[in-house]
Amino acid sequence: MSHLPVIVGMGGINAAGRTSGHQAFRRTVIDALPHAEQQRLLLGLAALMKLGSYQAEGWHDAHGNPVSATDLAERCRGQILDHTLIRRIEDPRFNEEGLPANRRASLALEGQLTFRIRRRQLPEQVPPTWQVREVDRHLLEVSVPPGELEVLLPESRPAQVRAAGQLPSGFDPSVLYRSVHHPRGLSMTVFAASDCLASSGLEWETLRNRLDPDEIAVYAGNSIGQLDDQGWGGLLKSFVSGNRATSKQMPLGYGQMPADFLNAYVLGSVGGTGAALGACASFLYNLRLGVEDICNGRRRAVMVGTADAPVTSEIIEGFRAMGALADDESLKALDALELLTDADYQRACRPFARNCGFTIAESSQFILLLDDTLALELGAEILGSVPGVFVNADGWKRSISAPGIGNYITLGKAAALARDILGDEALRQRTFLHAHGTSTPKNRVTESHVFDLVAQAYDIRSWPVAAVKAFLGHSQGSAAGDQLTSALGSFAYGLLPGIPTLDKVADDVHAERLTFFREPYAFRADAAFINAKGFGGNNATGVVLSPGVTERLLTQRHGEAAMGVWRERRDATLQASQAYLEAADRGHFEVRYRFGEGVLEGPELEMSHRQISIPGYARPVSLAVDNPFGKLED
Repeated sequence: MSHLPVIVGMGGINAAGRTSGHQAFRRTVIDALPHAEQQRLLLGLAALMKLGSYQAEGWHDAHGNPVSATDLAERCRGQILDHTLIRRIEDPRFNEEGLPANRRASLALEGQLTFRIRRRQLPEQVPPTWQVREVDRHLLEVSVPPGELEVLLPESRPAQVRAAGQLPSGFDPSVLYRSVHHPRGLSMTVFAASDCLASSGLEWETLRNRLDPDEIAVYAGNSIGQLDDQGWGGLLKSFVSGNRATSKQMPLGYGQMPADFLNAYVLGSVGGTGAALGACASFLYNLRLGVEDICNGRRRAVMVGTADAPVTSEIIEGFRAMGALADDESLKALDALELLTDADYQRACRPFARNCGFTIAESSQFILLLDDTLALELGAEILGSVPGVFVNADGWKRSISAPGIGNYITLGKAAALARDILGDEALRQRTFLHAHGTSTPKNRVTESHVFDLVAQAYDIRSWPVAAVKAFLGHSQGSAAGDQLTSALGSFAYGLLPGIPTLDKVADDVHAERLTFFREPYAFRADAAFINAKGFGGNNATGVVLSPGVTERLLTQRHGEAAMGVWRERRDATLQASQAYLEAADRGHFEVRYRFGEGVLEGPELEMSHRQISIPGYARPVSLAVDNPFGKLED
């Protein structure tokens, strides 16, 4: 019997806030929450954004003055609402300061010009009239005769895209641990994975000591690597900008580096590892690796996640040049405006409405999966389960970025699995869609047609559709992580986030069998479908079962007595989880970063033909492997 992958922890950070405790989800349904729950959310975000702090004697404002919880929440409400979710990019270079650029110009020289440059800045083709003299091993002196000299003059140019889904203002994950020139995506990784572990209520060392080290795996990456100045972005600009490439930019830029960081500095894992890159479907690609490992019994504990930090001028310009982004001119034309206000930027992403392109965003999301037996043995909290993730390509295409047919296959298979588990009525009445919902004119047509055709096939008459990019923007490879963690919030609160920027469903959307809504929608779901349609034909759909359905499945598989024992063990887990969440809501986080601890290089190991014993690991690595091919006969 196949093992069921159970979600026992989630953590991360995106434009709506922290993932643990459903903080980010609650930000997307804030108006539907009771007053006390709204206040708790606002206080947690105030602490995250450094607008207030909690000390032993109570809450204080940003200046250190004592303040009541009620007053602090009300004082900060406007600042929090305006400086979370999609908004005007806060980097001054995207506004008045302008983006750095260069302009070619010719200078008329009346006399000889002599200057010094670094050796690596000398052009490959030096005119024969130039005189070059070596000053030292790094520095050259160049003399240019009278005439014209073509030079690059630094200048600035106005940004053409000014909206993005950014982490809440004032929050910087790199200051929470000993970060030294880490790309932003990797700092977000360390925070997100730490948030996931701490909020699970499980002690990682206790969990690790119960398992063969090879029964653990980490599958984490991103869609485009680390392209800010601390990663490959800075490396690729180093020659033309005259800056020196650092020893960290090359290795830290790789797309699988989130997994590498977790193994080396957060978990100390020697088990399975890797990263599957699939454009906007990357989170689901990594999730599929973890789900299949657990279903097949290869691993018992898997950390899955992504971290993308693409809010840089170069990445934004690349997507804008493709015509994929909602740039300023397109937004003005969409609403017949002459100027864009902050409120207009907050409405930049409009899934399934009249729209003009997606809005770039940053996010890191992680979940911890255990097999069902281990989850019960540990008394883990059950947030949901993932029985399957389906991936299919598009086949022949006109353009590599154009949509194709693969998504019909992935959602069709996902619906078939959900029907086989839940039955026809539950599929039709108690499931919902977490749409990719990018806010491009092409996506609104093609994805809605996928939904409509699958709904016809399974006789679904009114399928609820959530599209959280309206709040968060498109975080590239992390997008499905934003969707999945939001779905877990919907299970917990019985609410689906609305699409507040959906003034009217666009005329070309296939909406006959779909239900769209602007306000939070009360809905008790048995399952959610997490959908992703990525560039290049990278389609994926995951099935996520609710905690209630998961517990029913586990009761059927393990019996009521085993579930009773699990509930008793779960009490301690819930207490530990709640203690962390209360501390995190006060701005006190447990960030795990174990640089240089327990480093092993090989001579410390003890090895036989049966196993490898590793210092610091309670159980050895078994060398017994399955041989499906049989033994060669003599």
